[in-house]
Amino acid sequence: MALLSVSTPFAPHHRPRRWALVACALSLALVACGGDGDPAPAPTPNPTPAPAPAPTPAPEPTPAPPPAPAPAPAPHAGQWLDTVPGIEISPSAIDAALATPQSKVPAIPARYAVSTYRLRYLTEDADGALVQASGLVALPQKAGGARSPVISYQHATTFENANAPSLKLEPGEPPIVLASQGYIVVAADYVGFGQSQGTPHPYLLSRPTARAVIDMIEAAQAWRAASGVADNGQLYLVGYSEGGYATMAAQREIERSGSPLRAQLQASLPAAGPYDMQATLDGLLALVRDEYPAVAWMLRPGTLRYLGSTVRNEVRRALLRELVPGDADVRYDARFLDAYLADDRDTLMQESSVHWGWTPTAPVYLFHGRDDQTVPFAASVSALNTLRATGGAPVTLRECSSVTPAGHVACVPEYFTYALRMMATTAHGL
Repeated sequence: MALLSVSTPFAPHHRPRRWALVACALSLALVACGGDGDPAPAPTPNPTPAPAPAPTPAPEPTPAPPPAPAPAPAPHAGQWLDTVPGIEISPSAIDAALATPQSKVPAIPARYAVSTYRLRYLTEDADGALVQASGLVALPQKAGGARSPVISYQHATTFENANAPSLKLEPGEPPIVLASQGYIVVAADYVGFGQSQGTPHPYLLSRPTARAVIDMIEAAQAWRAASGVADNGQLYLVGYSEGGYATMAAQREIERSGSPLRAQLQASLPAAGPYDMQATLDGLLALVRDEYPAVAWMLRPGTLRYLGSTVRNEVRRALLRELVPGDADVRYDARFLDAYLADDRDTLMQESSVHWGWTPTAPVYLFHGRDDQTVPFAASVSALNTLRATGGAPVTLRECSSVTPAGHVACVPEYFTYALRMMATTAHGL
């Protein structure tokens, strides 16, 4: 029986020690348990992590520098420089001026008052150097927004600077009269006059003559665009005597260069101009022969280069007197005379004649008096035949018929009547 009592595993006197072992095991599972029964030390807390540093903001991008201003355009022919207002001329003042016996323009009633402006621009002298030049812009005073056709008026030979268009603001002057009929009028002073006085006037030299006209037209367009003065896209070229020459020179340059003005050009009306310089100077030489009968037999085209220097210089002075009086206050570059006196026909044609080497795409309405003793009628006949032979736009020659003899100055009024009538057949917005 005793053996049975010892071997029983759940005997009562073993229970307290068993529960102590279980408790200790549980304590070790939870915390470190001291062998001597002391309480376990408190657990060391985990350290609080340091806060993450705030992100460094990305640096602001450096602003790009402002773009450099566009470089100023290089000075060039046709560049508008500035414009200064002139005077306003009433219709009654224009009518009164045309009613005087001294008027060279027919008495056409003015339709509009005219405002004038002096414009400065760049063009080229006889050697191709840039030079400041000036001209007149005359505006008809129409209702706001009205668009007008444009006339480029080329003035006749003058020997006093005060007669330049931008300086002679008088009611009876052709640019004022033309503007009073409803046209915007631009009129170059030419190199040697106005702003460029002192620079030799490139007399009857085709390229600088044409450039002075075309550059004035382009500069006036730039000013009108900046000022809100609109035209209707129609352009006419008008001029008498040297102005007729300048008119044809300008048309030839416009046609040959493919200028944008070509699309605007409606017609040119050159009158009594020395377009064919050989024919013109041959005619003037005949007048010199009459002045010097003793040596007339030597003064023939084709023989001038054989003259001695003394005689040639005297002939040159005589020819120049036929063209330019001695009291002129403007310097003239008359190098064309040297080519003529050397019988250098090629140079004379290349540098001065304007009737050859081009085909007109706009009509050319020539006008001349048969009895003209200043510019031979033969010059217009030569231009007519040469230009017609190109097969281009119509070319006609109207003879002055209102006066007898049909001289150079006497035919001026009829020319303006004719020019206004021809332009009115195609002009809009008058």
